[in-house]
Amino acid sequence: MRILGLIPARGGSKGIPGKNIKPLAGKPVLAYTAEAALQSDLLVKTILSTDDEAIAEVGNRFGIDVPFLRPSEFAQDGSPTLGVILHALEFLENSGEHFDAVCLLQPTTPFRVEGFVDEAISRFVQSNADSLVSVLPVPHEYNPHWTFEADDLGLLKIATGEQTIIPRRQELPQAWHRDGSVYITKTDVLKSGSLYGNSVAYIENDPKSHVNLDTQADWEKAEILAKALFNS
Repeated sequence: MRILGLIPARGGSKGIPGKNIKPLAGKPVLAYTAEAALQSDLLVKTILSTDDEAIAEVGNRFGIDVPFLRPSEFAQDGSPTLGVILHALEFLENSGEHFDAVCLLQPTTPFRVEGFVDEAISRFVQSNADSLVSVLPVPHEYNPHWTFEADDLGLLKIATGEQTIIPRRQELPQAWHRDGSVYITKTDVLKSGSLYGNSVAYIENDPKSHVNLDTQADWEKAEILAKALFNS
């Protein structure tokens, strides 16, 4: 299976200005994802999709191909990820390159243990699912069986639609949430207008090496985590 690695990194971030190339523990944030992609034996090709020349320069410096600068309509705050992926696929297909699936690697989840990308790809291929996402466990207090919505009368109802609350933590089924590190989707599913399709496989990530850079508090966590991961 021919799988494209795609790193989306637009300019103009607001929560952490310039976060994609801001130095984190001595190197640009983007570099961590570039290195994880280049370590993969199963990605046929990895490219960077960006609208920003400074980000493109950093991508090139760390060995990632930057075949185009992303058009502005795909680089707005509200630009959907699917459009970014389809733009990259169309560009490459017009150059004669075709792929069976795309592995999206977001630079804002910079830390991935060595081999994690290939482990995810192997699981995706073996599953024959439409897509695969990396996940982390949901803490039991946030399990959907223990979360509530308000009804029209202002009374609480269980978010899952059940009538009876599961009484004990030990009886809760395991729940997961997407962690943002890896998304893999078949090309025909993407072209049908979906990031996930009808069947979604998963791979559990290591919470000890995970951070998602959205806020300054996330950045401070990442600095601490980087010291623990790379200076031990």
